[in-house]
Amino acid sequence: MTTLPLIVGMGGINAAGRTSFHQGFRRIIIDKLTAQARQETFVGLATLMNIVRLQAGDLVDQEGNVVERDMIEARFGHQILDGTLIRKIEKNHFDPDATHWHQKMNVSASENHICFELKAKELPKPVPNSWILTELADGKVKVEIPDDLVIKHDAYRDNPIKAAGQFPTGFEPAKLYNSRFQPRGLQATIFAATDAIRSTGIAWDDILAKINPDQVGTYSASVIGQAQGEGLGGMIRNRLKGERVSTKNLALGLNTMSTDFINAYVTGNVGTTFTSSGACATFLYNLRSAVQDMKAGCIRVAVVGSAEAPITPEIVEGFGNMSALANEEGLKKLDGTDTADHRRTSRPFGKNCGFTIGEGAQFVVLMDDDLAIEMGAKVLASVPDVFVNADGFKKSITAPGPGNYITMAKSVALATIILGKESVQKHSFILAHGSSTPQNRVTESLIYHKIAETFDITNWPVSAPKAFVGHTIGPASGDQMAVALGVFSHNIMPGITTIDEVAEDVYAQHLNISTEHWQCQEMDVAFINSKGFGGNNATAPVLSPNTTLKMLSKRHGEEVMASYQEKLVAVEAAQKVYRDNANNGQFDIIYKFGEGLVDESTISISQKEIHIPEFKHVINLPTDNPFDDMV
Repeated sequence: MTTLPLIVGMGGINAAGRTSFHQGFRRIIIDKLTAQARQETFVGLATLMNIVRLQAGDLVDQEGNVVERDMIEARFGHQILDGTLIRKIEKNHFDPDATHWHQKMNVSASENHICFELKAKELPKPVPNSWILTELADGKVKVEIPDDLVIKHDAYRDNPIKAAGQFPTGFEPAKLYNSRFQPRGLQATIFAATDAIRSTGIAWDDILAKINPDQVGTYSASVIGQAQGEGLGGMIRNRLKGERVSTKNLALGLNTMSTDFINAYVTGNVGTTFTSSGACATFLYNLRSAVQDMKAGCIRVAVVGSAEAPITPEIVEGFGNMSALANEEGLKKLDGTDTADHRRTSRPFGKNCGFTIGEGAQFVVLMDDDLAIEMGAKVLASVPDVFVNADGFKKSITAPGPGNYITMAKSVALATIILGKESVQKHSFILAHGSSTPQNRVTESLIYHKIAETFDITNWPVSAPKAFVGHTIGPASGDQMAVALGVFSHNIMPGITTIDEVAEDVYAQHLNISTEHWQCQEMDVAFINSKGFGGNNATAPVLSPNTTLKMLSKRHGEEVMASYQEKLVAVEAAQKVYRDNANNGQFDIIYKFGEGLVDESTISISQKEIHIPEFKHVINLPTDNPFDDMV
């Protein structure tokens, strides 16, 4: 039997809020929630954003005054809503109205020479031959330059890109643990991985007690690396700014670091470690590897995800100069106004002018179905496979191609085989890449149109999370996964509320692209679709929890499932404890710096196994020849 990989936990952070227990999803559809769910969402966001905090069992504001939970929305609702989702770039990233740069200046002498004084130790090395130096007192020199001089000076410019999908205002991951000047993307990684693991309701040590140490895997990456000053940004910029490069800049900037940090500081993993970057499909690339390893029996548990913090002037300018990002003038022209609406910069499948960059970190915890049943893990969904295909020959490296036709067709075909035609035709939906570029709205909708025609699908629901959280690059398909799990849980389909209507050139005949959130029937399968620069296409069919449980019942039988349901009670109780704590701003971050180190001198090795005393079970070495028929 082929193992079915189950999603038993999901956590993270993006512009909509925390991922676990669907807080971010609820923020997106806030107006469709019940009163209780709405209150819980506002309370959770208020503590996440440090608007209120828990003190002696009560929530208090910044002045220490007690605030009742049912008054959070009335007092702080506008602040919470304004400080989430896509909005104008906040100055903790950079000032979009006065973005710092170095302006090149060609300076000529107004008389005979350019003349100035400075400390001798500040002279360039070597000193240009034409410079005339005169020593002065106190270690200074007078410099006379008979030629023209090219200098670069601090300056500020009005940035044409002014909006992004940022973490909720006031959320500061660095203050949740001893972050040691780590880049923002790695801070978010620690938060997101903790959130995912805690959300399972099962202690990590309890999981390890059931399996061998090498049956765990961590699969994660960022695309651009850590571009902040603590990472690659510092390595690249510091010398040009007259500052030193630190010993950490290079190492902490690598795109493998989100994987490495989870292994080293969260899980203590000695099993599989894997990093794959696939541009905007990076989350799905890593999910694919985890799913394949789990189906092959190589691992039994995996932490899978991606983290990205790309809101820096350099990254924004890089995408902006490609004409990829929505800018002020383009938005004004679309709306026929003198003021751009920063809340509506991302407009998938509508009249648009580019995507909106975002920051995020998204992680899922996978278990094989046997282990999940044994431990009573809560099933959020299952992933039977993830399909990846390239585009073949390309004229432009950023242009779309045929690969996404293949990944979508394979996904729909597999879901049809597993669930039957009716489930796919009447109970499936698409979480679109929906980048919000004019080219994407045409090419991606054409793919869905042709697939729908082929599989006789009509009125196919399409949602596009980038309308709300922006394009987080590496974790983007993780944002889509979070919305898929939210739809399964709430039966509410997020519409694309940032557009007034679907653009005329969109192939929408077979699609249901709503501009409003709407109550949907129970869904069986979601298709998460991602298109990345360079021809990195990926699609994953994700099966709903109810569908998955029916499949598990058929495989494992009623008696086993009855025992599973009994174990689930305790797990759900533990999940509630974490959910309540998290909504109160108590995240209990997992960060084990220097803890639980393996004493290598105590490792014992035989020809059949390795025993590490810090782990309960041994690691088995290969004993059978897989190529016995060839030797």
